Amino acid sequence: MIVDDSVQQRLLLEECVRAATLAPSLHNSQPWRFRIGAGVVDVLADPGRRLDVLDPGGRELMISVGAAVFNLRLRLRAEGRLPAPAYFPDPDQPDLVARVTVGDTVPAPGDVLRLAAAIEHRHTNRQPFARAVIPADIVESMTAAAAVEQATLTVADPVSRNAIIALSQVADRRLRATGGYRAELARWTTHRLPHRDGVPQTAVGPWDALETMPIRDFGLLQPSPARPAEAFEPYPVIMVLATAGDDHPAWLRAGQALQRVLLTATWHNLATTPISQPVEIPAIREQLSDTGSGVWAQMVLRAGYGRPTVSTPRRPLGDVIDD
Repeated sequence: MIVDDSVQQRLLLEECVRAATLAPSLHNSQPWRFRIGAGVVDVLADPGRRLDVLDPGGRELMISVGAAVFNLRLRLRAEGRLPAPAYFPDPDQPDLVARVTVGDTVPAPGDVLRLAAAIEHRHTNRQPFARAVIPADIVESMTAAAAVEQATLTVADPVSRNAIIALSQVADRRLRATGGYRAELARWTTHRLPHRDGVPQTAVGPWDALETMPIRDFGLLQPSPARPAEAFEPYPVIMVLATAGDDHPAWLRAGQALQRVLLTATWHNLATTPISQPVEIPAIREQLSDTGSGVWAQMVLRAGYGRPTVSTPRRPLGDVIDD
């Protein structure tokens, strides 16, 4: 059977969109939509999936969409096509975050193929990590990955690490006391089948026996006998991702940098956990930022060597592609 070029291109773009949907998002809310045209993919934010309590300004939503844009760019490049993205191309469509045009055919280099291969394997790991040091060259590859996307990734020294963990604990307590927080958490902690979004019980992870690790405790809504307690690593590797500026374009850059960092870590067999509580409380986020220089913390990451975990569910393409 002969398939014409337009059908082949549509199938290619659908596959690239599928890769885009494997990006991380707050509570696995998947706040994105896509429009596929002739040689172009529009990436749109889905404000109906914004978390009102945790993300009233849409910063984390935009970071999530940025991660999806990066996956789309990366998968196109791995398929031997040059992506030509335009960001916020139409002022009359505020939800239109990026328009990615398919460019020339150029063979993909090895580093692109390696990162693209990691897309399917990247997922948040809420398990304890091994007490093992991450080699310096791997850390350098992650910081370089952030720099490619115009962001900075800083590894916390022991003093800063302890301070960030303490701030994260304070942030977590404040969030738990915030009206609507538990209801919003319950909305995205899913028990229904089939799973299409949200955080299923299989991805929740154990209790921290010492109650020090700053990981979002989805399990506070789960029956405690169902969750074992385990000791997490006492000296976690904590990194802060930051950008110059703190507006929509900066958040979009942060999302693309975050995903490049996460995929780089995945390729090196590292597990990662985004820690967003300290950047969800404005006063605490300012303490992690250099506001005088206009550099803002966008995400805190934990990295290490962890046992394999399952990925979270994704919505089918028919739910995210607008015809």
